[in-house]
Amino acid sequence: MLDSGLLSDLRAVVGDTGLLTGAAVHERADVNGHVPRASALVRPASTEQVAGVLRLCHARHQSVVTHGGRSGLVEGTATTDQELILSTERMNAIERVDVTGRTMRVQSGAILQRVQEEAERHDLMFALDLGGRGTCTIGGNISTNAGGVRVLRYGMMRALVLGIEAVLADGTVLKSLNRMIKNNAGYDLKQLFIGSEGTLGVVTRADLRLFPKPRSTNTALVACRDFDGLVKLLGLLDASLGGQLSAFEAMWPDFYEATTSAFGHHRALLPGGHGIYGLVEASGADPDGDHLRFEEALGEAMEQGVVLDAVIAKSEAERNAIWAPRDDPWLITQHYGATLNFDVSMAIEDMAGYLASLRAAVAQQIPAGKVFAFGHIADGNLHVIVAPGTADPGVMRLGEELAYELLRPIDGSISAEHGIGLERRHFLNISRTAQEIDAMRALKRALDPHGILNPGKVFE
Repeated sequence: MLDSGLLSDLRAVVGDTGLLTGAAVHERADVNGHVPRASALVRPASTEQVAGVLRLCHARHQSVVTHGGRSGLVEGTATTDQELILSTERMNAIERVDVTGRTMRVQSGAILQRVQEEAERHDLMFALDLGGRGTCTIGGNISTNAGGVRVLRYGMMRALVLGIEAVLADGTVLKSLNRMIKNNAGYDLKQLFIGSEGTLGVVTRADLRLFPKPRSTNTALVACRDFDGLVKLLGLLDASLGGQLSAFEAMWPDFYEATTSAFGHHRALLPGGHGIYGLVEASGADPDGDHLRFEEALGEAMEQGVVLDAVIAKSEAERNAIWAPRDDPWLITQHYGATLNFDVSMAIEDMAGYLASLRAAVAQQIPAGKVFAFGHIADGNLHVIVAPGTADPGVMRLGEELAYELLRPIDGSISAEHGIGLERRHFLNISRTAQEIDAMRALKRALDPHGILNPGKVFE
């Protein structure tokens, strides 16, 4: 339990409706079903209130864990009964849209889907897109440097944030808002907070970069003989479509069949039995010409034997049907129960070998285990689900060690886009050197000397 004096002081800052305790806190499970153990939660409504809360907590060495949409997958928002939750849910305003400059200023609690819809209302696009769009917040996207399905063309969240406002652990408000693409006036301080998982400060507002809304979207599901064939298709389409390729996803047969014909409820638009399946999407500004180029590029790939079969969406409903299996990996978790979900990255040339090694290791050391793979491919991001066939903690830990240690010899990353949180911190040294981790710790000490912000996350 938190000190009653602190709770009284917090209530004075955020008001009666801004402070929750007891059962009202514990009913807020995250997307994984984890129930917060914290006994109190504050819901500030402004940057000034966030600063007031952190000043109080800094003075008392009170740990604070920031919550946004609670849709993270690495226990980055897990709490103990001695920690205070700071939720940004009341700070959800879209403050302005600069149509000419193609920027949007939002508060950190704004839901991603609402930001997307507001951009579309102005015939613009906020390019970040991922499956949790209806739940995740911009602050959470910033704190994890979110990726999603359009990274190939538009980059990670880091490329979409022009400026931020953040509150440091001692309550100092750092205004680094910026609507300019070019601004080389000293250090780019926003980069400290993008991807730092709430350990260096609490992001309260952000300036986001927008793009013209595409006039055309062409989507296809393709089948190739093997991974090398899919990589060759990537090169062909990249060259043929003149930079219009916006998504290039892969589904290995185990994943495709699991989410369609095996126990999934999605329609299999292409028959099973192929070596690998690809989901291709391109966007542009010339609906008729873009569609023709898209069909011609796929036709050429089929003539060369790179693509064995394909289906092209003719409507939005067909496009959604193509994406549906790819967007529903949870079907596998629901079917098998205890699963390990990995979000790793590596050079494209290492992907096939990594998967082959992981399958062999699981078959040898976890005989009941199954491996399912899909991913963004073009940006080197591979998603792997291991269903070990048991919830035994020792077997689950072995599965983690197999998946992560195989990244060490190929200089891969244990986290492509979901962060480290609690779940991956023990494996951080696979992807970061001791010197890099020391530098991270030095930054943490400088900006959060009492270690009150999201303690224990990223590194111990």
